[in-house]
Amino acid sequence: MAGYGLNQNENLSSALASKFSPEETTVLIINASVSGNTSSNGLARLDWSLENKPNIVILCLGANDMLRGIDPEFTKQNLNKMIEKMVQNDSKVILAGMRSPESMGENYQQKFDLIYQEIAEEQDVIFMPFLLEGVALEKDYLQSDFKHPNALGVSIMANNLYPYILKSMSLL
Repeated sequence: MAGYGLNQNENLSSALASKFSPEETTVLIINASVSGNTSSNGLARLDWSLENKPNIVILCLGANDMLRGIDPEFTKQNLNKMIEKMVQNDSKVILAGMRSPESMGENYQQKFDLIYQEIAEEQDVIFMPFLLEGVALEKDYLQSDFKHPNALGVSIMANNLYPYILKSMSLL
């Protein structure tokens, strides 16, 4: 989300902003993400991010938790706390899920991959099952580390996320 390894105008916020024409609606997209953050980091700075009183929040944290082998239940608890604060702030929430690679082990992968769907059902938020759909494992859409999306990958992510944003806008 933060745009690791990309120019400022190539991050997801910029790609999403370009999807809205000024004639259609006034949309201000604030990139409150920080490269390398875990769900604990996000929870720790959430109150600061909510000071802007966002109408819609796209929550996609947990990938760095997974890469560090953090217990998926702990990640789930943090994400739940964040959503509760967002809802108390009168924000609509889009939960964008992540997936664990097979290299994390079958047991970890099963536990991690389920937390986003479970949270979405428990919290009744808009759910995008996988933010990196069509990007993950596709070399043409990834940077040389094969983890972070390149500008083309970010464009695909923005296209995939756009309908979820429109849906949440219709609920305002």
